[in-house]
Amino acid sequence: MIELYDSQRAMRNMRRAAMQRGVVAVLDVGTSKIACLVLRFDGTDRFEESDGIGGLAGQAGFRVVGAATTRSRGVRYGEIATMAETERAIRTALQAAQKMAGIRVDHVIACFSGAAPRSYGLAGQVELEGPTVSEQDISRVLSACDLPDYGEGREVLHAQPVNFALDHRSGLGDPRGQLGNDLAVDMHMLTVDADVIQNLAHCVKRCDLELAGLASSAYVSGISALVEDEQELGAACIDLGGGSAGVSIFIKKHMIYADCVRIGGEHVTNDISMGLQVSQATAERIKTFYGGVVATGMDDREMIEIGGETGDWEHDRRTVSRAELIGIMRPRVEEILEEVRAQLDAAGFQHLPSQQIVLTGGGSQIPGLDGLASRILGQQVRLGRPLRVHGLPQAATGPGFASAVGMCLFAANPQDEWWDFEIPVDRYPARSLKRAVKWFKDNW
Repeated sequence: MIELYDSQRAMRNMRRAAMQRGVVAVLDVGTSKIACLVLRFDGTDRFEESDGIGGLAGQAGFRVVGAATTRSRGVRYGEIATMAETERAIRTALQAAQKMAGIRVDHVIACFSGAAPRSYGLAGQVELEGPTVSEQDISRVLSACDLPDYGEGREVLHAQPVNFALDHRSGLGDPRGQLGNDLAVDMHMLTVDADVIQNLAHCVKRCDLELAGLASSAYVSGISALVEDEQELGAACIDLGGGSAGVSIFIKKHMIYADCVRIGGEHVTNDISMGLQVSQATAERIKTFYGGVVATGMDDREMIEIGGETGDWEHDRRTVSRAELIGIMRPRVEEILEEVRAQLDAAGFQHLPSQQIVLTGGGSQIPGLDGLASRILGQQVRLGRPLRVHGLPQAATGPGFASAVGMCLFAANPQDEWWDFEIPVDRYPARSLKRAVKWFKDNW
């Protein structure tokens, strides 16, 4: 894990170098689409550190100067299944975004869904060496956290201090410089399948790019789709993608839980394709134009021409009522929401002071979804679009771009993570940091 610590730190340094050069790309590797945005950093505020440790900082001075999407290939459930196809799709999106921006990009920050995320809450406590809290004390208390045995073949993706307590005062964002005797920390750690990260890192490398950071889609979608009050008081973000649905919970501006459901919009398309015996492309078109989850009396009479190019005239001129289409879509959408409900219950979401739920991602655009979701998940449900960042083309402002826009905010001002602090080597949590994960050395 020392290698992991070093690899994350090396990626952070690469990100800083890219920002000093003034340009970095963000890549959202999804199951249905690959989105690439090129950011140009300008202005003086780009090197200022955020207020507080790990706080979600405001927007640094950047503009989106290039944007492109392409149909994703070779990705299933948010994980790379066919390397060559994914590489081709990434190259296509990147080249189009670079062409629009008129600049070449060497560094990229990527996000992905899937990879079986698991959340852990860790705690550590130390006595202060001096009268006030120093940077060194922060490093010591972070290294005092007991790491769980998270199993072979797993990788730590995020490890963020979410709360500090000094003596009996809890809820501190940044205790540096404050007087006290005992310092305690609560940390949220997210682990994912190492293979998924390695494949993504390898794929990015094959595209002649330097990987300057990795993030979970569920996390960055929450950064962009939740407004500040929701992040502060407690809210869940459900990112409904093509191959999976990401779930993240925020409170006090920190993510405290993340998970994913391995069912997404493509499964709904498959159901339509099988139910109506049409091609995937036709099923996707019917879903987009006529889909829904709540049938009314009108829908029995509204007939949809299925169309098709099979050459069988009878087969191609069939019609189906919208009520029948909704009957095919609704059970699968209910299944996704029931799975999300189970994960929120397991995370103890009902104990948060506020139980706001925000639906985002391409799959959240199904008409009537918010009403169905509030019945299954609880009362306070709203649809979320990514909060605006400068220079986004109109096409990239919809809910399907929540994670790509969140990546921009993450790239400009990442929360402090465990590896941002100089943890003394003799203080490394003995078991975990010595059992090394060596993909970084293999890949770079």
